[in-house]
Amino acid sequence: MQLSSLLVTLFITLLPQALAETINYNFNIVNANLAPDGFSRSTVVVNGQFPGSLISANKGDTVNVLVQNNLTDPTMRRSTSIHWHGLFQARNAHNDGPAFVTQCPIAPNHTYTYGLNLGNQTGTYWYHSHLSSQYLDGLRGPIVNPEDPNLGLYDVDDESTLIILGDWFHTLAPELEAQYKLATNTASVEELPQSGTINGVGRTSTDPQPARPTFTVNSGQRYRYRIINTSAIARFTFQIQGHSLTIIEVDGVATAPLAVDNLIIHPGQRYSVVVQANQPVDNYWIRAPMTARAVPPVPPNWATDSNNVNAVLHYVGAAGAEPTSEIPAISGTPLVESNLVPLTDPAAPGSPFPGGVDKVFNLTFKTGEDPVTGHGWRVNDVQYIPPTTPTLLKILSGAHDPSDFGTNENTLIINRGDTVEVNIFGPRDHPWHLHGHTFSVVKGASGVTNYVNPPRRDVTPSNGNGGITIRFTADNPGPWVLHCHIDMHFEAGLAVVFAEAPTEVVSGPDSVDPGDDWDALCPIYNALPLDEQ
Repeated sequence: MQLSSLLVTLFITLLPQALAETINYNFNIVNANLAPDGFSRSTVVVNGQFPGSLISANKGDTVNVLVQNNLTDPTMRRSTSIHWHGLFQARNAHNDGPAFVTQCPIAPNHTYTYGLNLGNQTGTYWYHSHLSSQYLDGLRGPIVNPEDPNLGLYDVDDESTLIILGDWFHTLAPELEAQYKLATNTASVEELPQSGTINGVGRTSTDPQPARPTFTVNSGQRYRYRIINTSAIARFTFQIQGHSLTIIEVDGVATAPLAVDNLIIHPGQRYSVVVQANQPVDNYWIRAPMTARAVPPVPPNWATDSNNVNAVLHYVGAAGAEPTSEIPAISGTPLVESNLVPLTDPAAPGSPFPGGVDKVFNLTFKTGEDPVTGHGWRVNDVQYIPPTTPTLLKILSGAHDPSDFGTNENTLIINRGDTVEVNIFGPRDHPWHLHGHTFSVVKGASGVTNYVNPPRRDVTPSNGNGGITIRFTADNPGPWVLHCHIDMHFEAGLAVVFAEAPTEVVSGPDSVDPGDDWDALCPIYNALPLDEQ
């Protein structure tokens, strides 16, 4: 190779590193009185706002988030912990965020800096509290890495094209959690929201009506809308009146373009869709009706306005603030998850037949009652109850066998490099999320089995008695929780933890090395009185 060609190759190789930046964010976690749907209540939020501040970074950037815990409201949890949903956190498990899995919570009047490892990940992610049921009270926000192999398919992709869906509760999370865990009839008592929100704005029948969110477009332009479901229980059916949605990304995974008219998005899921502003200049309804359970009966405390989750697509030059037409019913071609195809490396890990992997786990989940813990969920008859010593700290202290973890920790050991198949059986529409990985949905809610090019993502719903099958490769040592993303269900025990390559977590090229600030979290938290935890 000539010297000039070698220099060009070297320049191209080093360019991303040379352009990489260190980006610092300051998250002031506070209690603020907010009224997202017209009903005023105390909240737990980032920098006084709901949703929280946008984190935007490019591939290779270093992101430091200084979390200052200034929570003071004694009616809600005063400690906190933040999970960066969808980020793999290679060699960085101590910053993944789930309380008592990878860290102790951050005590009030203390700080902790999360150093986020984005690696080569691009796409759409989000963050939320991962302590108890705290994120119901508002601690949620978006993360975007805008680099994209589908860049040529759209013209606009910025903060104005973020669509953040959420459910909103008028009752504080600790009270809801207590009610739920004391329940003995899951058909009549559930953690149900009073409204659904789009970019932090919702409506109810009985409170002041905030102005609907508006998304402005110029005729002829193509827009990438990043849709994030940050809800704690609700799934949404998303549609833009008169406009097709071309899906190009699913949970951070670039996907072959797929055109649909509407899609269901479960808690924790993300979709990027391209929308062409190719209709007559006017105002159009953006619809996201909200659902929280698959079958009746509908509990009496269910939101009275579950269909009133709407925004406006406004063409420049259109008159008025809202469409003059009736709000349309959801119609047209729906997304079928099994039709999604990853752009790169589409095959599922392992061999193309059932059980063609190194490790197979069969997980059956159901509800149950316990005289001590109350109402709960169980996986293989075990209710997950977080340990007081975080799983990661146990691993760093030498735990590496199943016997080193309590039964209530529901901890499963997998080896470095294992191909892993997980078969999940239980009631439908429970969105299962795996930390530290994306997985191939070999068999999802549609019941279609595909080893060649199945969808790849990090949240997918259960499918009732037929079960679902997901696969991933154990290439990221650390403790990674697999749990239902209906938040109260996780709190009531619907989880397992994969202790992935525990000896490699301790030493070697993939080891995890938390700093002194992380080491200090547990002693500070454990010294707190109960009302400050």
